[in-house]
Amino acid sequence: MQIVGYDTFDGGLYLSSAEGLEYISLDAGDELSYALGERHCAGTIHDDRHISCSNADAPYCADHRDRWVCALCTGTCLKDEMDCYDDHAIYLAAFAPDEFKIGVTKLWRLDTRLREQGADRAAHIRTVENGRIAREIEAELSQTVPVPDRVRVPTKRRGLHRSVDTDAWNALLAGFSSINTYSFDYGFVLDTRPMTETMATGTVVGTQGRLLVLERGGSTYAVDMRDLVGYEVTEDRQHKQLQSSLGVFG
Repeated sequence: MQIVGYDTFDGGLYLSSAEGLEYISLDAGDELSYALGERHCAGTIHDDRHISCSNADAPYCADHRDRWVCALCTGTCLKDEMDCYDDHAIYLAAFAPDEFKIGVTKLWRLDTRLREQGADRAAHIRTVENGRIAREIEAELSQTVPVPDRVRVPTKRRGLHRSVDTDAWNALLAGFSSINTYSFDYGFVLDTRPMTETMATGTVVGTQGRLLVLERGGSTYAVDMRDLVGYEVTEDRQHKQLQSSLGVFG
């Protein structure tokens, strides 16, 4: 089996095997028992079918690396023809304790996009008629406010056990007229910062964006699901048997 993808909205992993493509949900309390083996390109998923690739580069080789040009756009379209004519939302997002970013997305995807990123709080500050205008405003505000247009996963991981600095967040919002504000609950609370690890064995605490939180051996770990993509995995029977034995005492 190979881990070939992940879902940042509902929280899940895609596994490919001889039997086909399988989606593994990552709900709180679920047990994962996969030992990581060799890692290589995850290939691609097309029409619910996994097309494998043996190239060594992981998680994706040059042939399967997706380059989303819209993420690089600052108002000058990088495509052959502009196609982002839907209404777009410009938003601010907060990641505990005090990391903030500005972003844009199609208006109908706003809530989904914020959850995919693992935002703790957010504010919809403006709606415009297309993506080009949205990117122009985003680029301008990222320089003048200033607030970045991205927050890296390691930064988000460091704040998983923290709450948003309300004073700092409110100070940022004071400079804008918010159309709507959001506060997200991902279903778990941590007392201490989780350790950084790349593994797929343990009890699922929950997911927040790309981060999978696992409990194993009395310690808590935060795994970037992208770091799992490409790994060949086998079922860790020793861990599974141990969990089954412990279940007798539950």
